[in-house]
Amino acid sequence: MAENNAAPEQTTQPAFSIEKIYVKDASLEIPNAPQIFTDRTQPQVNIELANRAQELESGFFEVAIKVTVTSKIADKTLFLVEVEQAGIFQIRNVPDENLDMIIGITCPNILFPYARESVSDLVVRGGFMPVLLNPINFEALYAQQKEQAEAAAAKH
Repeated sequence: MAENNAAPEQTTQPAFSIEKIYVKDASLEIPNAPQIFTDRTQPQVNIELANRAQELESGFFEVAIKVTVTSKIADKTLFLVEVEQAGIFQIRNVPDENLDMIIGITCPNILFPYARESVSDLVVRGGFMPVLLNPINFEALYAQQKEQAEAAAAKH
């Protein structure tokens, strides 16, 4: 009988997989309803974006992006939408310098279309025209955040 001495090579190969994508938090506020619906003035829209990551257990990471959209006419808020879109990703056998890039660029790129859809859906359900978020260059955002962190570290 032949013996199979082949070592399981999969354990040392880099691995990346999406385990779960979910809306971690979502809210819609329309503080000036119903009066705000009669104002036909063009609103100002402000969009804020933040992302974070945490290791859940060895090789598993939760990455989340938070999108906040505020629409105002003068000093009156039409609506405020916050969506935190999250995912659990398995990332194994990746060098540390690449791990940060995967968590800061690849994972947010995967999550963003889901966040964009959630924001648009909430805004429409609130009775407004959809807000279509433009694509985000997470690579440039990652580089900017890294540069700011290095500058802050240099000051201390």
